[in-house]
Amino acid sequence: MFSIIIPSFNNLEYLKLCVSSLEKNSFLKHELIFHINDGSDGSLDFIKSKKYKFTHSAKNIGLCSAVNQASKQASTDYILYSHDDMYFLPSWDQVLKKEINLLNDNLFYLSGVMINEGHIEFNCGKNFKDFDEDKLLTNYKNLNFYDFQGSHFAPHVIHKELWNKIGGFSEEFNPGDASDPDLAMKLWKSGVRIFKGINDFKVYHFGSVTTRKRENVFKNNGTRIFLKKWGITPRFFRKHYLRGFSKFDGFLPEPKKNIFYFFDLLVCKIKLFFKLK
Repeated sequence: MFSIIIPSFNNLEYLKLCVSSLEKNSFLKHELIFHINDGSDGSLDFIKSKKYKFTHSAKNIGLCSAVNQASKQASTDYILYSHDDMYFLPSWDQVLKKEINLLNDNLFYLSGVMINEGHIEFNCGKNFKDFDEDKLLTNYKNLNFYDFQGSHFAPHVIHKELWNKIGGFSEEFNPGDASDPDLAMKLWKSGVRIFKGINDFKVYHFGSVTTRKRENVFKNNGTRIFLKKWGITPRFFRKHYLRGFSKFDGFLPEPKKNIFYFFDLLVCKIKLFFKLK
């Protein structure tokens, strides 16, 4: 059903939990594809032993390049991107399949709700050592957010044709900062107006332990790159285009060009002027 793309950088114990959750809690059969950065911690051998598809680089090439490389092996119609520190909860794929079946075309971006680090605060462990899986599985159905507008967070799914059309993630955003709103902007420019976060599609997110959040990773200024590329900040895009975190009410319209829009736009242009100097 889905080609699940997971980049990882020497994160073996979290990767094991992520894979285990997909194996145990998926109702449908999926294609798991990994990009292993380095892998000297045993993660490369682990994925080889599981006989899943993978790509590999001797060093960390960044989230954007890693996902793009792995996605080239996808054979299903849907690209689902996940962090390696996410635990997928039961019925996640049934929820997504039902949602997709309700849509009339492939112009959509659907994502989940994150427990712990993200949308819902509920502590079942801050790391793999103290993770309480039983507590999570007992309580997750009672942990609710709401279906919301303007999602640009992992885990997310888009149609492979759309993914290929926009070229996946923009690699100038490596190691990953601001790559998500950039992807959403490219989708917006391609006509996507369904950006929906789905309450019943839940993952537990340990948070900030994937390929981009390491001391020894090259860094970028994603907000600056986004501003120079699109002429606005990620914050402006989320506020005026995606209407982030408002309750989902269908197709997103064009942004309302009122006094607040133009004031915020002016701030963006002033920032852009000084960034370009």
